[in-house]
Amino acid sequence: MTASTLAQSANSAAPNPQVRRALEYIQTIETETINEQIKTCEIPAPFFKEEARAAYYKQRFAEVGLKNVRIDKEGNVIGERPGTSSDTTLVLAAHLDTVFPEGTDVKVKREGNILRGPGIGDDCRGLAVILTVARALNEAKIMTKGTIIFVANVGEEGLGDLRGVKYLFNTELKGRITHFISVDGTGTRTTNAGVGSNRYRVTFKGPGGHSYGAFGMPSPIHALGRAVEKISRFEVPKTPKTTFTVGRIEGGTSVNSIAHTAWMEVDMRSESAAALAKVDAQFQQAVQDALKEENEFWNHEKKLTVEVTLVGNRPVGDQPADAPIVQAAIAADAALGLKSVFGASSTDSNIPMSLNIPAITIGGGGIGREAHALTESFDTTNSHVGTQRTLLITLNIVGVK
Repeated sequence: MTASTLAQSANSAAPNPQVRRALEYIQTIETETINEQIKTCEIPAPFFKEEARAAYYKQRFAEVGLKNVRIDKEGNVIGERPGTSSDTTLVLAAHLDTVFPEGTDVKVKREGNILRGPGIGDDCRGLAVILTVARALNEAKIMTKGTIIFVANVGEEGLGDLRGVKYLFNTELKGRITHFISVDGTGTRTTNAGVGSNRYRVTFKGPGGHSYGAFGMPSPIHALGRAVEKISRFEVPKTPKTTFTVGRIEGGTSVNSIAHTAWMEVDMRSESAAALAKVDAQFQQAVQDALKEENEFWNHEKKLTVEVTLVGNRPVGDQPADAPIVQAAIAADAALGLKSVFGASSTDSNIPMSLNIPAITIGGGGIGREAHALTESFDTTNSHVGTQRTLLITLNIVGVK
């Protein structure tokens, strides 16, 4: 479908009686959507441990009438709403996992329009939104030309490394998906550029020993310190935005021991594949230089070694402003009287973007604050607009019969 066709479709969507009914229904049941959001948030779902929340969404997908509801081998929950043609298959997704570890208090507290709870916006809002979209389509008896596959996917956060969506495109739905939308977080921004990232665990190893008796032996912690110092002095471009950080370090067993091991986890990101490759090469060199310097400084017969392990890789992606899927979002914004806002981020859409499959990530409405913090909050003021927007963008892509 061309950009102009999508735009015309979007501009005519609101006057369509069935679509208008669906939009009204979404606003009417916003309290139920919020309650779904709260219930979701109170089911713990650390990354790699999303099973309980997945089981709940399998049940909910079946209850809202989706077909062929299942949990795939990676843990994604999938439910299909078949269209009348096979030309378009849109995945409408939201991620199950949160950044918070097991044992986190996930009880949601409500203060007027403000909900407080870890993950309440990211991505409990997105999960609740896609359920309401399915309900609204049924309520308004909307038949779509294209098929909509609803997905509650695993592995978006942290070292989950987009494993759920990677599995969808590489295995479970390989060759079927023509368009992809992720509803992730809050607000009404459209993410049309995927920030790429490389993440590594670097482990320096040595024989270790007593801090006094074995003095003169090279230290993994000292080598790690040398590496961190070098990394901290990297110069990277502001445009395309490129970043780096040593996010975690650990090593040693006691204050009076030369460590046996020391490790760090390093995150590098960029909007540009070339810039990411450049800072990655600097990082690799810094690690090897630090190892060499520590070994040469002590000139001991027992040498340190280093292991560099890739623990995360997210490809760079982009959807230009004139891409039909972006135009679909712009037209939906216009229909709802919203100003279109765009940006770059690292989301599940990185994967389809990198495969040249049209994809965007959109907010689920409301106002989110302090995402990834225990103090995360969600302001429900006019939050229904995010769900209405999701519905319109979806229909602009799959078409109404």
